[in-house]
Amino acid sequence: MAERIAVLGAGPMGLAVAYQLARDGHHPVVFEADDRVGGMTASFDFSGLKIERYYHFHCISDAGFLTMLDELGLAGHMKWTETKMGYWYGKRLQPWGNPVALLKFKGLGLVAKLRYGLHAFLSTKRKDWRPLDNVEATGWIRRWVGAEAYRVLWKRLFDYKFYDYSDNLSAAWIWSRIRRIGNSRYNLFREKLGYLDGGSDTLLLGMKTWIESHGGEIRLGTPVQKVVIENGAVAGLQTAAGMEVFDKVVSTIPLPFVPRLIPDLPADILARFSALKNIAVVCVIAKLRKPVTENFWLNINDDDMDIPGLVEYTNLRPLPEHVVYVPFYMPGEHPKYGDTDQVFTDKVKRYLKEINPDLMDDDFIDIRANRYRYAQPICPPAYLDSIPQRKLPVEGLWAADTSHYYPEDRGISESIDFGRMLAREVTA
Repeated sequence: MAERIAVLGAGPMGLAVAYQLARDGHHPVVFEADDRVGGMTASFDFSGLKIERYYHFHCISDAGFLTMLDELGLAGHMKWTETKMGYWYGKRLQPWGNPVALLKFKGLGLVAKLRYGLHAFLSTKRKDWRPLDNVEATGWIRRWVGAEAYRVLWKRLFDYKFYDYSDNLSAAWIWSRIRRIGNSRYNLFREKLGYLDGGSDTLLLGMKTWIESHGGEIRLGTPVQKVVIENGAVAGLQTAAGMEVFDKVVSTIPLPFVPRLIPDLPADILARFSALKNIAVVCVIAKLRKPVTENFWLNINDDDMDIPGLVEYTNLRPLPEHVVYVPFYMPGEHPKYGDTDQVFTDKVKRYLKEINPDLMDDDFIDIRANRYRYAQPICPPAYLDSIPQRKLPVEGLWAADTSHYYPEDRGISESIDFGRMLAREVTA
């Protein structure tokens, strides 16, 4: 029997839930506070260039994403590029990301290089992550690679993403990142990443169009004020337009918002949501007349730069001008998150000109900062046990976000896979 089901959030996970619900003959209604679909994958007008607010790339292992493109008839928009990585260390730009680059890396002894390489290789081969769930990540990495390689190649990445949380993260969560990048290589020496012609909008608008043409609704600029519960079951939603009745409700918005939207949950459940911590991001995007480097991804270890790296997007996806993303990650409660956009954009101009001294002020065509308060969950050891159950103790009510496919990193493909699974669970 067809059901009328509300979906909160029109990011990739919410759209995937609605897509699968419509595909299975139900009537999904998606509520999105923003004026566009996409969440963290949404695009904006960057002085005439429509591009994502935050960088995205695709790996050859992203099966859920590639399957969705195929179902929507969009597979022909997928392009693959051989990309390069680099490392800014010791005030010099060095190649990175393959065994030869590791062996030639200046600033690290041979034993440290071998230990680092072995750890990266074995991480890509590991299948069972559960033993790592209870293990603290920095200690795990130190034991494998040693103090020298940790200090040179890892410490800054932790310090400038997680700050005070650096020494209390799950090794399983960090392992999943090592494995994903490692598995994007089609041999030991060459890395291949993907992008969509037209960017993420190609997928997002394709999903939106399909949902709406198969009985679903997507209501943009329509924040939900409250999920209404009566007699232990979902009754509907409260919006500015009033109360609306639904058979079921599926929330895919960041979990820290759940206590505000569903305040009538049992106190112990609300406490679990409130205890979750998240990383925020201020992502600076610069449009330049010339490239900074030849790398897509550049790791950074520099005492004068408070970033762990940058992404030179046009070394993946060709565009008329050169586009660079420079993310400043930090816990949302960190004082630095309160700095003005100009503080961050001024830093980026300085950093890019140091990495490439040929860059001049007039090479910067435009520069902006985008912010997202709940960009990524912080996953401490034993995180698996702390994630609230997606099926809430209310009939007809589910809540999940990217935390629920831990230890995988947040990603479009993972969100699509999880959203489709969730839709099937909701109507089972």
